[in-house]
Amino acid sequence: MMARRPTAYRDDNDPNGETDEGRRHVFYTSSDGLPLHAADYGDVNAPWLPVVCLPGLSRSARDFDPLAVHLSGHRHRPRRVIAFDYRGRGRSAWDEDPTHYNPLTEMSDVLDGMAALGIVRAIIVGTSRGGIIAMLMGVARPNVIAGVVLNDIGPVIEPQGLARIKTYVGRTPAPDDWQDAVAILRRLHGQQFTALGDADWTTFARMTYREEDGRPVGDYDPALAKTFDGITFDEPMPDLWNEFKALGPVPVLAIRGENSDLLSQDTLDKMAAAHPHFESVTIPGQGHPPLLIHTPVLQRISAFITNAEGSGPPVDAVVPREIPDFDLDRPAEPVVEE
Repeated sequence: MMARRPTAYRDDNDPNGETDEGRRHVFYTSSDGLPLHAADYGDVNAPWLPVVCLPGLSRSARDFDPLAVHLSGHRHRPRRVIAFDYRGRGRSAWDEDPTHYNPLTEMSDVLDGMAALGIVRAIIVGTSRGGIIAMLMGVARPNVIAGVVLNDIGPVIEPQGLARIKTYVGRTPAPDDWQDAVAILRRLHGQQFTALGDADWTTFARMTYREEDGRPVGDYDPALAKTFDGITFDEPMPDLWNEFKALGPVPVLAIRGENSDLLSQDTLDKMAAAHPHFESVTIPGQGHPPLLIHTPVLQRISAFITNAEGSGPPVDAVVPREIPDFDLDRPAEPVVEE
């Protein structure tokens, strides 16, 4: 029996399903029946390579809004951008079984979403957890990947960084208002993100929390904290070198926060030695993971995608062309016989 291809849909009864500020909120159903969400930007018929954005562990598609707007509105190469919410995050449904909050299940969900949205091949931008999923895709479905941007993640995950993340996932106090939300984030991340100004912290808060009745509220299932059960931080973490090397045929751009405690400079150097088409950039004054909100890093990612793509659209792209309206009064063109 042939497997059913997942389909995307708009929920017209959901006020959050409306198009706003250049993005379309689309939903599809996972293989086990969960409604999952993706933010869809740009022209669906754009001939340039689409970009698929995968957020961090407790993050949502909102993290990629500045990047998606930048890429979809590019002056010369406007392209389609899809940012996914994993199950249990953002506008996607929560899973009653927290063991399903794992990279393999989330990779399957992303691949189903790409199929539902008609994305055959794309540049993958993965932040933290999203980068792990991108590396897994390089093993499971290499043909869907045209290039990868790894935002502060690599084959070796530093245990001290993971231990720090464990202290706040599912345990962060609920903010009273947006000012309090900013203060909470400053307390949690201020030592790593020394370069952020007041406006940046406000943007960070708006990316982290959703608004409900005018107040910021958490945007993920607190049961995500259970994904850390059984992890011992005094032992080396399993590495992902084989998965990273599976990306060898495609170009890779690694972004590292200068103050990151999850991706070390030593690992970044080893990644450069292990991959034939590797580039990297370090973001000063930021930690794990760097925020993709400032023009220089957005332009750097855009340039990487352009270089990965080459001088023209993919050979299999369908390039729309204008067909003039039929004019009954226009003389017929002569038929030339050979």
